[in-house]
Amino acid sequence: MGLPDASDSRLEDLTRWVSDDLGFAGSEIAPASADASFRRYFRVTRGEDTYIVMDAPPEKENLQPFLSVDRLLLGIGLNVPVVLAKDTTRGFLLLSDLGRQQYLDELGVEGTADRLYGDALTALCSMQTADSATMARDLPRYDRALLMREMELTPEWFLGRHLGLTISAAERSMLDRLFEALAQCALTQPAVFVHRDYHSRNLLVTATGNPGILDFQDAVWGPVTYDLVSLLKDCYIAWPASQVRRWALQYRKQLLSKGFSLAADEAEFMRWFDLVGLQRHIKVLGIFARLYYRDGKAQYLKDLPRVLQYTREAAENYPEAAPFADFIAKRIDPEFLRAQGRALA
Repeated sequence: MGLPDASDSRLEDLTRWVSDDLGFAGSEIAPASADASFRRYFRVTRGEDTYIVMDAPPEKENLQPFLSVDRLLLGIGLNVPVVLAKDTTRGFLLLSDLGRQQYLDELGVEGTADRLYGDALTALCSMQTADSATMARDLPRYDRALLMREMELTPEWFLGRHLGLTISAAERSMLDRLFEALAQCALTQPAVFVHRDYHSRNLLVTATGNPGILDFQDAVWGPVTYDLVSLLKDCYIAWPASQVRRWALQYRKQLLSKGFSLAADEAEFMRWFDLVGLQRHIKVLGIFARLYYRDGKAQYLKDLPRVLQYTREAAENYPEAAPFADFIAKRIDPEFLRAQGRALA
């Protein structure tokens, strides 16, 4: 096993754990991926076999939600990593390796989108309709406090820190009304398992049991359209609105075919979808800005234009969000390109 950077004490500990405690001496260890949290992932190669090691610093990341949700999803037959060994005190997990092929890498190949999204929607339907009593008992609630806390990231990190805007009392009041309306829309929807980051970077193309599903440790019990909009209004790839609508309504039919109690007609379902998407994308504007200014992760800034476009389109289409659409046009758009230029220079 190659020597890690001497300054990376956690990687040194992880390397000793893999080599000494797990008996994988002589294996190769290399970075596999990182995400928007403090977790890191390494791929261990031992002969022809590969494994993934998660590094989750205990003072910053709690492994228990990952372990709990992993058991739930394995229990309903979904393709998630199997935990092969763990050291929860030090924050290390040895996981089965689901592969390297992200959905994001394959969706651009002509003719693949319908098949890949079809598989992802089928898996989502299983998550949202199987063993709901257990999931409702074991998962945290996506309650008003959490919904509001997420949206508040944008006034602080996107509007204030990234754009340099000072918000007037009237503008703050407008945001308060919008945030309350979006939270209430989410809370009135039927509640289901919510992965919370069900998108093309957390789904892997696999030969069997497609897709492989990652990064589910923040799962909650919440609105039925949340994961659907995460998938179809993806922060990393965009599709024509007509295509998004077709897939979304296809999913509504899937839910109904499974006997899911869904009183909403197509128009109401799409309203739920769009407004929960607006809540999510308002949150993401703040998260992506925070990842840059607080955590030094500049790569997310290049996805801000797409997220802002989703936000703009949803706000323009619903009367309860019309004042926010006006705010985007008058206050955000004039500053956005300048802010991007400053940050990415």
